[in-house]
Amino acid sequence: MKTQTKPDWLRTKLRTGPNYQDLKSIVNSHKLHTVCQEALCPNISECWERRAATIMILGDVCTRSCGFCAVKTGKPPITDFEEPRRTADAVKKMGLKHVVITSVDRDDLPDGGAQIWAETIRAIHENVPGCSVEVLTPDFKGIERDIQTVLDARPEIMSHNLETVERLHRMVRPQAKYERSLAVLQQSVEAGLMTKTSIMVGIGELEAEVFALMDDIRETGTQIFSAGQYLQPTKDHLPVDRFVHPDEFQSYKTYGLEIGFDHVESGPLVRSSYHADEQVEANPKLSFKADRQELPVIN
Repeated sequence: MKTQTKPDWLRTKLRTGPNYQDLKSIVNSHKLHTVCQEALCPNISECWERRAATIMILGDVCTRSCGFCAVKTGKPPITDFEEPRRTADAVKKMGLKHVVITSVDRDDLPDGGAQIWAETIRAIHENVPGCSVEVLTPDFKGIERDIQTVLDARPEIMSHNLETVERLHRMVRPQAKYERSLAVLQQSVEAGLMTKTSIMVGIGELEAEVFALMDDIRETGTQIFSAGQYLQPTKDHLPVDRFVHPDEFQSYKTYGLEIGFDHVESGPLVRSSYHADEQVEANPKLSFKADRQELPVIN
């Protein structure tokens, strides 16, 4: 396919001011990884300058090989059991009020890394009491026990991404399953957690398929939905099928609110954790108390 020229609405400005440099220094000194760097996110300079970052735990080598993702695939190194403590310390030094934690897939581990996930959430809650935690997790191969280990740590927002419409799953997420991901969202909702998912568009889906996907997600009870433009990270990844116009993104937002999502982020540069901190500040339904004993149960 011929390389397409990015439209103006996908162009971003590089911001590398003092906040950006400070967060970069903290991440490096704590030997942590961020999805901002590993996934080549186009918003990294904007977010880091706002002191917002998505920390990636369980290393930087993934056991899966999704067609859209720039994170390395291979055999992960030995699990670092000090990572939860270092992560919490970094969050404290960054001065974050809301943090997003994600990870590579660790299908090599008996629990998929669920225990490290739970320890990381608890470490942040204990050491940074004023900070809410949003997690973006793998599917843990659909094993409910391992998913529940993460849910029992009570993150303020539980997120798991569908990424694309059902028809394209085998191509985009060859080691994942559409119904399995919906089940992860369902389990989170049933545990009483605010639940979120995100998709990419412009990777070969039809508009009608996106609306059908949104219906399926909403049926799980998921409250937060986001959609953004797929961008090919390297020539070895799936090509961009089309650049979706902002008007189409607006139609997804309008439809999402009509069918009952509490919050919808939909735009060309939107990513899973894009403006996640601002979502919490702006939406009363996403506001949380620092006392972990008073966390709301979402019906």
